Amino acid sequence: MTTLQKGLLFAVIQVALVSSLGAKLLWDRATQPRGWAMTRGYDPDLFIRGRYVNISLVVKADKIFTNLSQPQGAALSRSYASGNVDLTVENGFVVAIPVDHYTGITVAGPELRDGEWLATVSPPVVYFLPEHAADPLRSRPAGTLFVEVTLPRSGPPRPIRLGTKVGGQIIPLGN
Repeated sequence: MTTLQKGLLFAVIQVALVSSLGAKLLWDRATQPRGWAMTRGYDPDLFIRGRYVNISLVVKADKIFTNLSQPQGAALSRSYASGNVDLTVENGFVVAIPVDHYTGITVAGPELRDGEWLATVSPPVVYFLPEHAADPLRSRPAGTLFVEVTLPRSGPPRPIRLGTKVGGQIIPLGN
C-alpha cells in the first residue's frame, strides 16, 4: 500500500467516524424527547474558553421536593445529590423525576416559585455560539432565557437552541 493510499484510507476512516457521530446526534434529535428549560448563567473560570457559554438548566422538580415547605421565593441549600434523578418532558418543558437507578444527573437548590418547585440541574450544558454572536446570558435578565434540549437515553441533555419567553410563549432566538 502506497503512502497516498494509506493517507486516503485514513481520511475515509476519519470522515466515517465524524459522520457516524453526526448521524447519531441527528437521530437522537429526531427520536428522543425534547423540551424547553429555564436557564441560569454559569461561567467557569477557564483561561481557554472558546465561543461557548455554560448554562445551568432550571427545571420543575415537584415530584422530588414534594415534602419540603418554605416561604414563597426562598431558596433552600438542600441537594438531591444521589444521582438518582432523570429528566423527562411534560407539556413541552423539561421536568426532573426521581428514579431508582443511577443516572449521573443531580438537582440542587430547590426553590418554590408560583406554587412549583424549581431546581438547578447538574451538570450544566455547554452551548456553542456562532463566531460573531453576542453572549445571550449577558443581555437578558435571569430567568428569561430558555434553552431547548434533547434528552438522550443516557447522559446529560444536549442543547439545540435558545429562546425567550414572550407573552407566555417561547420564541426561538435567531443566530
